[in-house]
Amino acid sequence: MKVYQVPKDTPSKTRVAIMRLMMEQMNALGDLIHEEDLLKTIDLALSDRSGAEFFVAEADSQIIGCAYFNIGISLEKGGHYIWLNDLYVKRDERQKGIAKRLLLHVLHWAEQNDLKGIELETGINNAATKKLYNSLGFYDIVSKRYGRVI
Repeated sequence: MKVYQVPKDTPSKTRVAIMRLMMEQMNALGDLIHEEDLLKTIDLALSDRSGAEFFVAEADSQIIGCAYFNIGISLEKGGHYIWLNDLYVKRDERQKGIAKRLLLHVLHWAEQNDLKGIELETGINNAATKKLYNSLGFYDIVSKRYGRVI
């Protein structure tokens, strides 16, 4: 298995593979999004002007895991930081350390690029991911997140 950062100019075949993996996650979460819309969003995230990045785990020429994040600027942190939007591993590939390897690659990349921190959210009942995050030095931030569709 290899883990790597997806280049901005990655071919369409790779973009479609990422879309298919992330559709699996969206369907599991009950999010209603069409494949075409998700692919357009992935294309936007991989555009040169985007502050978004993808890291993927690949085995046997198949993408089996993905970390997707945006880079923001935080006054509190004093510089750039990562908002980890998604960390997903195919259901039949879980419990093999893939999510941890993806996250370690993201953390290493963040350190190399002088980012000041990383934040994310997970479900309050998701014990497996909380255990993973805590094992890598993440800590709870108590807050209430709000959102609105525009």
